Amino acid sequence: MHRFRIKRRRIAALALLPFAALAASNGIALAAAVTGAPLAGSAGPTATAANASNVTLKLVKDDVLAGDKVKVRGAVAPGGIHTVEIDVNGKRAKEVKTTPDGHFGTKWRPERPGVYKLRAIVKGASPAPVSSKPRRLNAYRSVQASYYGPGLYGNGVACGGTLTPGKLGVANKTLPCGTKVTLHHGSKTVTVPVIDRGPYSGNREYDLTAATKNKLGYVGIGPIWATK
Repeated sequence: MHRFRIKRRRIAALALLPFAALAASNGIALAAAVTGAPLAGSAGPTATAANASNVTLKLVKDDVLAGDKVKVRGAVAPGGIHTVEIDVNGKRAKEVKTTPDGHFGTKWRPERPGVYKLRAIVKGASPAPVSSKPRRLNAYRSVQASYYGPGLYGNGVACGGTLTPGKLGVANKTLPCGTKVTLHHGSKTVTVPVIDRGPYSGNREYDLTAATKNKLGYVGIGPIWATK
């Protein structure tokens, strides 16, 4: 008889376990509802495009040869899963999803030399799309160049004006006068206008003024990167 009573007590205790677990679970859920805290094991609220307030964009390199891939990185705040559009010169080029913390990364390839502006846009944000600051990317081709100046100072140049020791610019046989060309050599970059015609010897495409050569740290004759 005594053993039977002990068994009944154990059965009763076991029967109460599911109820106790349910009560505890409800208590946690109620506490979460009151405090706004996420439930244990829950990822919490996920941000959407509608509440995106800021997006940043970064280029790992901003001087590359045309045809090379460019790494693009950024982040959307607040974090969450967002769809980010990468625009290049105002046109959609790529679309990428962010990680749960709002970060994203992708690659883009400039097919031709030139100057590009890249921007990250979170569409669907309220009341208007959220856009990053534009980032400039210079895509180049390798060209042969030389320089001129000493012995010619005081002479006129084909596009108007006078050649002086401090004159920045390049000579080219076909580009319209005033065309801006970005040049890159080593770690230095400069943007200058076409001011003259030439060069007329060898396979060189550009003649740099001495001031342009010095600004770039260019040796004088050989390959250089140009956006045109």
